[in-house]
Amino acid sequence: MTLSSVVIIGAGAGGAQAAASLRQGGFEGSISLVHGEPGLPYHRPPLSKAYLLGRLEARKLLLRQETWYAKQDVDLVLDRVVAIDRAAHQVRLAGGQVLTYGHLVLATGSRNRELPVPGTHLEGVIGMRTRVDADELASRLRADVEVVVAGAGFIGLEFAAVAAAHGASVHVLELSDRPMARAVSEPTAEFIRRAHEHWGVRFDFGQALTAIDGEGHVTGVQTSDGRRLPADLVVYGIGVVPETELAEEAGLAIENGIRVDDRLLTSDPDISAIGDAASFPSAHTGGRIRLESVQNAVDQARHVAARLMGASVGYDALPWFWSDQGDLKIQIAGLADPTDRVVELCLPAPREKAVLRFRQDRFVAVETVNRPGDHVLARRILAGSTGPTPTEASAPDFDLTAWHEAKGLATTS
Repeated sequence: MTLSSVVIIGAGAGGAQAAASLRQGGFEGSISLVHGEPGLPYHRPPLSKAYLLGRLEARKLLLRQETWYAKQDVDLVLDRVVAIDRAAHQVRLAGGQVLTYGHLVLATGSRNRELPVPGTHLEGVIGMRTRVDADELASRLRADVEVVVAGAGFIGLEFAAVAAAHGASVHVLELSDRPMARAVSEPTAEFIRRAHEHWGVRFDFGQALTAIDGEGHVTGVQTSDGRRLPADLVVYGIGVVPETELAEEAGLAIENGIRVDDRLLTSDPDISAIGDAASFPSAHTGGRIRLESVQNAVDQARHVAARLMGASVGYDALPWFWSDQGDLKIQIAGLADPTDRVVELCLPAPREKAVLRFRQDRFVAVETVNRPGDHVLARRILAGSTGPTPTEASAPDFDLTAWHEAKGLATTS
C-alpha cells in the first residue's frame, strides 16, 4: 500500500531533516511536523556557543526559513502531542487537534536531567537547553557575576568558556576526576582543562553540588566536602533523559530510550524513532547504544526517509561529535571505550591536539582539537576497512595525511 501521510513528532534537527529528506526523495503525501515550542524550529548547538556570545543572530538559528514550510508543503504544527493512538493511527494534540498518520516518526529528543538538590527553584538556576534558556543566560552574564557550573561535559564547558569570555568568575564542579570524562581520553581532557584554567575557570573534581542557597534568588551553593561557594548564577549540565513518555504510554518497547531495530523501526512497524530518544543496535560497537548528537539525529532522519521511499539497508553511519570552547574546536569521531589504547600524535602547534584510539590494534576513534583536516580524514578512514596500527601512529613523525597517501587511498570524498 502506498504511504500517503507522515507525522513527525519533534522539530529539532532530526525531525526537520526527516521532513526535508522525504520531500527531497520525492514523497508526495502529507507531512505534519509537530513542534512543541513557540516559534520556528531552530538549531540547538549554537545556543551555548556563538549565540550566547552574541555572534549569531536569532534569525540565523532557524533550521529553515518560514517560507520553506509552505514551499515544501510541510504542515508545521505548533502544539504538543499528548497521546498516540496506534490502533487508529492518530496522535492527539494538547489543543484538541487530531492528526492521522500512515507512518509516525518519533523525534522527541531529550530533556535535561534535573539537579536532585534543594534550591533548584531559585531564580538564577538554569539548565541550558532552549533558546529561552540561552536568552536568560545572556541577560545575566557580565563581569561581576559569580557563576557555578555543575557538570564538566559538553554543555557545561561550552557555557564556562562563554562566561569566562564575558569576564565572569567561573567555578566548575564535576563528580569525575577530569573534564569530559565520558567523551574523551585523559590526554585530551587534560589539554581542555589547561585551556579553561588559562581563561580563568576554576575546577573542583570529585565534587558534587549538594544544595543551592538563597531566598528568591540564588546566593551560593554547597559542595559535597562541606564548602559554600558564592553564586549569582548556577548553570547545570549533568546529562539528559530521553523523551520516551509518549512511546511508553503507547506501549512501545523501551530500552534506554525507544528501542528500535537496525532500520530504526520501533516495536510497531508503522512507527520509527530517531535521535536522542532512540536506542539502536550499533554497527560500530556490536551493542545497543543511544547517542546524543545532531549528526546522529540528522543521519537517522535521512535513513528513515530513504527507507520510507523504498531503501532497505540498515543504519550504520559513523558517529561524530564536536564542541566549540573558546578558541578550541574539539571534534570526535568513532566510539571509544575507556579501555581502548591511547596514542597521542606529536604535533608542533601548542594549541592543537590529536589522539587516536585503538581496540585490539584496530583504529576505532579519533579526538582532535583545532585539527579539522585530521578529523575529516580520520572519519573517512574509520568508515573504511583499513586504518593505521598503534605502532605506525606511535612513530614521532606520523602524519595522518601522509599515511593515507602512502596507502594509495584517495584524499577526497
